[in-house]
Amino acid sequence: MPRPRKPANPFRYFHSSPEVIRLVVMMYIRFPLSLRNVEDLLSERGIDICHETVRHWWNRFGPMFAADIRRQRVSRMRGFRHWKWHLDEMYVQVNSEMVYLWRAVDHEGEVLESYVTKTRDKAAALRFMRKTLKRHGKVEAITTDGLRSYKAAMVELGCEAKQETGRWANNRAENSHLPFRRRERAMLRFRRMKSLQKFASVHASFANHFNSERHLVDRQTYKTRRSAALAEWQNLMA
Repeated sequence: MPRPRKPANPFRYFHSSPEVIRLVVMMYIRFPLSLRNVEDLLSERGIDICHETVRHWWNRFGPMFAADIRRQRVSRMRGFRHWKWHLDEMYVQVNSEMVYLWRAVDHEGEVLESYVTKTRDKAAALRFMRKTLKRHGKVEAITTDGLRSYKAAMVELGCEAKQETGRWANNRAENSHLPFRRRERAMLRFRRMKSLQKFASVHASFANHFNSERHLVDRQTYKTRRSAALAEWQNLMA
């Protein structure tokens, strides 16, 4: 019987160490820094890399790290049945054209799914909701704003009874847009829908992983959670 093949090391063709690559990718995606900001900060620490190297590394490894984070979280949460989702869409400018970034957020404020479309009609809402339900399973309640596309999509999916609307009821989703907006300004907006979709998905996974709810816990608990998140981050793609 043939021996199972060992997964190839994703860092095997790179001269830099995996620790440096992880640090660069985390700094660029997690914090509102430009490519040259990351280059300058690393230069002060004795790491000499070009800003184009930062671009190449996040494009190469960012989706891989995000997929690993998402896979672990989905496997832990799939059996949880008391989920309450918040759905919302936001305008994003792509090359002087306005597109829509649909986002699903759970009751704890973690982003479940990000999806970019040119329209916000029933068809777009239906594609977004089907994708979210397929990946994350069943949900107990879905909170939305007054956009009629949500109701039309839920009627077709047979879950219109789970919809909840109301003034300020969707603040959880509205507040989850703020970190992405800060990151968008630092990147001077996007040039293509494909790059927006890619970065939004990666940024959501990183934000979920390092979200320690600092404003809700004491200092010691926050430090413990931060250390655990960093330790788990160092083991990604190990």
